[in-house]
Amino acid sequence: MNRSLERGIAILRAFKPGLSELGNAEIAERTGLPKATVSRLTRTLVSAGMLERDAAQRVYRLAPAVLSFAHAMRLSSPILSTIAPLMRAEATRRHVNVGLAAADGDMMVYLESFRYSPRASFRTVVSGQRVPVELTSLGRAYLWAIPREDRDRELAAIAKRRPKGSRQFRHDIERSFAELDQLGYCAVRWQPGVVAVATSLRFEEQDPYSLNMSLASDEPLADARRRLGPWLLDLKRRCLEKLELNAARDTY
Repeated sequence: MNRSLERGIAILRAFKPGLSELGNAEIAERTGLPKATVSRLTRTLVSAGMLERDAAQRVYRLAPAVLSFAHAMRLSSPILSTIAPLMRAEATRRHVNVGLAAADGDMMVYLESFRYSPRASFRTVVSGQRVPVELTSLGRAYLWAIPREDRDRELAAIAKRRPKGSRQFRHDIERSFAELDQLGYCAVRWQPGVVAVATSLRFEEQDPYSLNMSLASDEPLADARRRLGPWLLDLKRRCLEKLELNAARDTY
């Protein structure tokens, strides 16, 4: 691998919501890279238009060009362009939130999110937002869908990241796997006042995505699961049918 490129990407990944402005020392701490290396690469990233430097505060922030990559990815994705209209229509019809996410390391990143829950939530979810794999229905649906050896590796990494609660996390994740085996979806309430169900969405040979449906509600999780689960599976079925239809058209 190209070490400089790999390290430059690690620097860009260090910028997150709540960490939008970082100095070289903070970047070095968060990436584990030597300070001299960080100083050299941040200068390069500024020159390349990927970072902006605030000379007065001696910090860096992501440059607008980074956002253009996300826009290009969204426009070029055949999955998103095909199923986003179905997701939007379902969110509007059911008055729920509908999202599609993919794995990014130990996080799930939202590729699309339509928010129509009638009750306001303190969380605002937008495309590009990241949520923990182990805590969310999105993440557990993804873990369930990947090969066994990859799943075991991810579970070991979770236990290492969260040593104090590793036994409880493993129990909760296994319970979600059992729901996915039996029902085709799992339900999780990882934040107060919000319930979510998720299922895996795999098309052809691509890595699995996770499709979820959520709303702000204090109702028992079992009740929300019974209500949202069938809606989610029906949406998944229609998404796959549309993807298969488009693929058949492209073939001919």
